[in-house]
Amino acid sequence: MKMESLDQIKELRELTSCGVIDCKKALEEAKGDFNRAKAILLEKNREMAAKKSSRVAKEGRVDSYVHAGNKIAVLLEVNCETDFVARNEDFCRFCKDVAMHIAAMNPVYIKEADVPQDLLNQQPDQKSFIKESCLLNQPFVKDQGTTIQDILTGLIGKIGENIVISRFKRYKVGEVE
Repeated sequence: MKMESLDQIKELRELTSCGVIDCKKALEEAKGDFNRAKAILLEKNREMAAKKSSRVAKEGRVDSYVHAGNKIAVLLEVNCETDFVARNEDFCRFCKDVAMHIAAMNPVYIKEADVPQDLLNQQPDQKSFIKESCLLNQPFVKDQGTTIQDILTGLIGKIGENIVISRFKRYKVGEVE
């Protein structure tokens, strides 16, 4: 195998969280086209996440993030299917990253379905409102080209379990609900 292919496989693995063999197969299927291979892997992850979405996720963890200066804090509950996954390094890192993202971006809802329809109907630009106020639709604070949903879908594909962001609470000093 050529060195370029090995580098491409490594980069695909980092971007998509897919296994080495899956990355190699995607590159072969895409005839070496990196962007097409990435799209193939992301679609595979979406399909896997859709299959797993009906499974019960009643294990998980509550995580927290306190921003420097102790003025903003977040409590976050993320659920998975087994306690084994709840201790998984990738799952724990995902929880920390999402809590930090919530502190920075201040979403109001987890997903679009959580937005009250009458509130949504009042918005002049509903698409922008959803992108700004729904956690899963927001571009990830560490990588603006990826949404929280994309990261979640990739994690589900990598781990092989249903994972759900159940709830969160963001606190800011002096801010009253």
